Amino acid sequence: MFKIEKITCEYKENPMGIDVAQPRISWKTLSDQRGIRQKSYQIQIAKSNDFSEIIWDSGEVVTEESILVELKELTMESRKRYYYRIRVKNQHDESSGWSETHYWEMGLLNQRDWVADWISPSLDINGKPCPILKRDFQVDTPVKSARIYATALGLYELELNGQRIGDDFFTPGWTSYENRLQYQTYDVTDLLKQGLNEIIGLLGNGWYKGNLGFEEKSNHYGNRLALLAQLEIELHSGETISIFSDDSWKVSKSPILMSEIYHGETYDARIKKSHQEWKSAEVITYSKDILVAQENVPVKIMNEITPIELIETPKGEIVLDLGQNMVGWVRFSITGKSGQEVEICHAEVLDHQGNFYTENLRKAKQTVRYILNGEGKETFEPTFSFQGFRYIKLDGFESDQIQLENFTGIVLHSDLKVTGDFKCSDPMINQLQHNIVWGLKGNFLDVPTDCPQRDERLGWTGDAQMFIRTAAYLTNVAPFFTKWLHDLKVEQDEEGGVPFVVPNVIAGDDEEDIFDRPFSSAAWGDAAVICPWTLYLCYGDRRILEEQYESMTSWIEYIRNQGENEYLWNTGFHFGDWLALDSKPDSYVGATDRSYIATAFYAYSTSLVKKTAAVLGKEEDVAYYQQLETNIIKMLTDEFVTPNGKLAVSTQTGQILALMFDLLEGKAKDRAVEKLMELLEESDWHLTTGFVGTPYLNHVLSENDQNETAYKLLFQKDYPSWLYQITKGATTIWEHWDGLKENGDFWSADMNSFNHYAYGAIGDWLYRKVAGIELHENNPGYKTFTISPHMGTGLEWAEGSLESTYGLIRSYWKITDEKTVTMEVTVPANTTAEIILPNAKAERVKESGVNMETTDGILSCETVKEGLLVRVESGTFHFEYIKDGL
Repeated sequence: MFKIEKITCEYKENPMGIDVAQPRISWKTLSDQRGIRQKSYQIQIAKSNDFSEIIWDSGEVVTEESILVELKELTMESRKRYYYRIRVKNQHDESSGWSETHYWEMGLLNQRDWVADWISPSLDINGKPCPILKRDFQVDTPVKSARIYATALGLYELELNGQRIGDDFFTPGWTSYENRLQYQTYDVTDLLKQGLNEIIGLLGNGWYKGNLGFEEKSNHYGNRLALLAQLEIELHSGETISIFSDDSWKVSKSPILMSEIYHGETYDARIKKSHQEWKSAEVITYSKDILVAQENVPVKIMNEITPIELIETPKGEIVLDLGQNMVGWVRFSITGKSGQEVEICHAEVLDHQGNFYTENLRKAKQTVRYILNGEGKETFEPTFSFQGFRYIKLDGFESDQIQLENFTGIVLHSDLKVTGDFKCSDPMINQLQHNIVWGLKGNFLDVPTDCPQRDERLGWTGDAQMFIRTAAYLTNVAPFFTKWLHDLKVEQDEEGGVPFVVPNVIAGDDEEDIFDRPFSSAAWGDAAVICPWTLYLCYGDRRILEEQYESMTSWIEYIRNQGENEYLWNTGFHFGDWLALDSKPDSYVGATDRSYIATAFYAYSTSLVKKTAAVLGKEEDVAYYQQLETNIIKMLTDEFVTPNGKLAVSTQTGQILALMFDLLEGKAKDRAVEKLMELLEESDWHLTTGFVGTPYLNHVLSENDQNETAYKLLFQKDYPSWLYQITKGATTIWEHWDGLKENGDFWSADMNSFNHYAYGAIGDWLYRKVAGIELHENNPGYKTFTISPHMGTGLEWAEGSLESTYGLIRSYWKITDEKTVTMEVTVPANTTAEIILPNAKAERVKESGVNMETTDGILSCETVKEGLLVRVESGTFHFEYIKDGL
């Protein structure tokens, strides 16, 4: 068997309405034989799915390239659908045969393609209540195809003839609205009918003009909601009909009386469309130059959860427990009298007495109100607001209206394709993995938010760069972060400074406010460099480096221009090792010198820009950034390392950054390892690190011959540790190590999220070190990779799997009787891998029950420090051996 599968265009299967000038095609090769490589490919593109009219044929292209193959020879046209198919040959000249037919469809590529007007409601229904807009139109002959292109200032939903259009939520998404506004494309052919048709648009405040940020401000981007919609209908007769937003549309109040991201929604089911007073919509002037096609994957309903328990709290509150801290809303059904008002409040936790707790929400109300119409069984769910919660408190419900089956938790997040998994012999580590995954689900809702429940929910750059490598293992985040990085780029100031959050909505009016100062924080602003580089490594996406290179270099130049010394960053505000446990009383900032952290990240980001320049063939830039990196490290050494090689920053995070970023060598490096071990011993083998040090801590230990210490930290169950949260019932990652204290008290009401993914970056160590799946920088996207498990005390077995750009990678290991090791490794076709068998010798290893020298697919073996290095081509391999020395 030899075939290709999982064919995508721009990471998506059959995408609609893209505006990429040169789309890229990817596919995966599947074979039941070992050692299969692609020798060549052929791509054909046609106007129709029967390929009767081929418009482009690559011919046979001799290459192993199969990811993000750029179609440079074609000129894309607006609205056109392009069908394509692929076939490949392997090194034995065996052909896969033609793949199934796939397609992509272009959106509106030019401003002149937009004939629709921006239309807005009158100011008295400009968001409170939410306005509804409609237009009736006639279609008298059969429809061949129909598309709607739509966006909004605010959030929007569309209906056609009573049917919701699409299954996307929170459209058009959150971007840097002054610069970039996404539009969506919908195929509505099957929703049209001959005769009278009705199209409806519903608008909500959302991120555009709703309450957002710390100061309860509204109208961040504008004060008028507006819709832009264009329906283009092709008839079987060859004629076309265009229905577009203009002043012929009517507008009225909807039953949504109030809708805010933070505060929830109020819905009056007694309000009927047929009873409404309708006015003409107003045409407003607003740019269409900023429109871009949907880049990110949309937000969708991804899970449904049934409550597990009905609770009456000591205060007498009626509370439902969904058993999982989640993000989305509650769908509920109820039968009652007209005018009855019910209320659902949302919270993450109960207090130590078992009462409903909302103080950590700060000013966010997270409340849904519903007024019944009394017309039988009514089912409701919000439209333009999401909540972060595990528990819901019910008010206004009669006792006979409360049954668990009447309430469902609707989980919403960006439709990220799941790619990675991890499991092991320890149930608590498996729960930690679960919590990491649900931290991602709860905070990847169109932008990478820090938390999903309180009056914040912002795209903090530091959190994003700390977690992106973990996220890229668990899901395909390439489109998600590509869109976000495009916004980061346009949000940079003229000097290259990067806002703390992207999109940026927290600049204050107070000149003394840190959010209004003209500089950026180390480790946060470094997302401009770390994130695109990570996407390149994990997906082999060279284009993201090309698109973000100016942003990356601008950030480095911004740092270089700070202060009097261009090689030392010791000026400005920095978050430092945020929330580290070695901070001073009443401080959120850890003890690690902030200038040291800033300079360390300066060196690290410069090294990544140097590598980026090399990938892009910019040799002069390579030389420039190489020298800059050298000078920064020298200055850091002069400033923070004594002549005897001792790092003057005596914190756990201080040692971690020096070792992780390769800032020390020789005796100084050895002393940093020794100091880190000394500090860990002083803390009784517990971490004291915050946002900056924690993601790298276990990596540094495993890479410096201290793997057992990394395992010891992983398995700690008392505070502070990853598993402490699990002993307290956590189902997501917390913001604070002691968000809930041993005595049941809370850390604080000010800043205490129970769904905050940053510390979930420990997942990166589980996947890359415990499971051992590690990519190679010189062959990104897992074209070549290493399987090198770091086994340790506490685990009998572990398994990691990753659906990489080339196919499934799997690493499984098990230790029996403390001496016999079993390893199973899957290597996708068209890739090669280096497998490290820890503590193994070739003569003691059997693969699939036979000696290594008789095994197909194994290219070579050699003894290395860690054990036996086995180089293999694709296939699944089963190794078994007794550890050396036993």
